[in-house]
Amino acid sequence: MVDSLKSKTLRALSWTFLEAVGLRGTQLVVAVVLAWLLEPEEFGLIGMLAVFMAVAQSLLDSGFGAALIQKRDVTYVDTCSIFYFNIVVGLIVAGVLCVAAPWIALFYGQPMLTPLARVLSVVVVINSFALVQNTVLTKELDFKALTKVSLAACVLSGITGISLAAVGFGVWSLVFQQIASALLTTILLWFVNPWRPALIFSLDSLRQMFGFGSRVMASGLLNTFFDNIYLLAIGKLFSARDLGFFTRAKRIQELPAQSLSWTVGRVTFPVFSSIQDDPVRLKRGLNNVLTSLAFLNFPAMIGILVTARPLVLSLLPEKWAPCVPYLQLLCLSGLLFPMNWFNMSVLYSIGRSDLCFRLEIVKKILIVISIAITWRWGIEAMIWGHVVVSVLSYYLNSYYNGVLIGYPIGEQLRDLLPYAVAPALMGFGVYLVGYAPLSNPWLLLTQVSAGLALYVGISWLFRLPRFLEMWEMGRARVSAFRKGRT
Repeated sequence: MVDSLKSKTLRALSWTFLEAVGLRGTQLVVAVVLAWLLEPEEFGLIGMLAVFMAVAQSLLDSGFGAALIQKRDVTYVDTCSIFYFNIVVGLIVAGVLCVAAPWIALFYGQPMLTPLARVLSVVVVINSFALVQNTVLTKELDFKALTKVSLAACVLSGITGISLAAVGFGVWSLVFQQIASALLTTILLWFVNPWRPALIFSLDSLRQMFGFGSRVMASGLLNTFFDNIYLLAIGKLFSARDLGFFTRAKRIQELPAQSLSWTVGRVTFPVFSSIQDDPVRLKRGLNNVLTSLAFLNFPAMIGILVTARPLVLSLLPEKWAPCVPYLQLLCLSGLLFPMNWFNMSVLYSIGRSDLCFRLEIVKKILIVISIAITWRWGIEAMIWGHVVVSVLSYYLNSYYNGVLIGYPIGEQLRDLLPYAVAPALMGFGVYLVGYAPLSNPWLLLTQVSAGLALYVGISWLFRLPRFLEMWEMGRARVSAFRKGRT
C-alpha cells in the first residue's frame, strides 16, 4: 500500500511538474508579448479587479472542493450535490459582482471598471461547471489529464489575448483572455473526465461536509482577500500605472515561488490526507517537501533578486523598468512562501481547518497593521512590511505542527539551514558577475550560467541530500534511456 501510494505520488508529481513548467512558461511568454502590446495602466485596471474576482472564486468553491478531497468515503450523491450547489453559488456571486460593479468603479475612481467587472463575472459562472470535474481528477491523482487540459487552455487563451491586443482591443484583450481560459478549461475537463452528474441533490451530504468545508472557505476567503489586498491598497492609494508595475513584478516573482508550491501542493494535499492518522509519516513527508522546495525555491528567488534589472529589461520594454525594485523586494517574501503553504497544508489534511481559520485571522490582522503603518512611505515600504509579515507568518503556521506532528519551527530551520546557505553563496557570486560590462541580455545569460554552475558546485561540495537524490535520479533516467536505445 505504501509503495502504491509512493508510486502514484511520484507519477502525479511528474505530470504536475510538467504542467507547471509548461503552463508557467506559456503564461510568461504570453505576458511578455502582451506587455509589449499594452500599457501598464491597462494591466493596472485588471489588477484593481483581481481581488474581487479572487474572492468570487473562493465563494464559488465554498470549501467543498477541499472537503471532497479530505473526505475518505465520498459518494456519488456527495459529488452531485456539490455540483449543483456550485452552479447556484456561481450565478449568485456573478449577479452580486454585476450589481456591485458601479461601486467598485467609484471606489477606485475608474468608470471603466463597471463594464469590465460585469463582463468578467461570466468567468465565475463558467468556472462553477468545472469545480467538481477538477476535484474528482485531483482526488484520483490523475494529473496527466489535468496537465493536458491546463496546457491546451493556456495556449489557446493566450493566442486569443495576444490576437485581440494586436488589433487594438486594449484592456479588453485581457478580459477576453480570462473568459477564453475559463471556457476552454471547463469544456476540456468535461471531455477528459467521465464523471457526469445525475438529478440527485442531498442537503444531508452538504451538511456532512459543511463543518470542514465552511472553515476552509472562511480561511480561503481571508487568504484570498489578503493575498490581493496589496492590489486593492495600491490601486486606491496610488495610480493604475503604479499598480501595473506592481502586478508585473508580482507575476514574475510568483512564477517560481508559487508554481513550485502549486505543483507540489496539488499532489501532497490528497497524499497527506490519506495518511492523516500517522504523525510520523506526516512529519517525514513535510520534511521531504520543505527541504525539496527550499533546494529549488531559495536559489530561484535569490537568483531573480540579484538579476532583476537585466531580467526585466531583457524581457520587457524600457517602460517597465520601475517594477525592478518591487520585484527584488517581493523575492524576499517569496523565499518563505512554500514554507508557509505546506505547514498549513498539513493542518488542513488532518482536518484541523479550525486552527487554520484562527491562524488566518491573526495573520490578516498583521497585514492590515503593516499596510496602515507603511503606505505613507510608498509601495517599497509596503513590500518591506509584507516581508516582515511573511517571517511572522512562518512562525505562526509552523507552531501547531510542532504540537500535532512533532515538527516545530526550530527543527524545521535546522533542516533548512544548509539549503539557505548554498543559495546565499551562489547569489553573492552572481551579484559580483553583475558588474561585467555587458548589455542586458548577455549580462542576464552570463549571470544565469554562472549561478547554475555555482549552485551545482556548492550543492555537491555541501553534499546536500536533495541534490544528491536528484543527481542519482537523473543518472538513473539517463541510464534507462541509453539502455532503451540499445
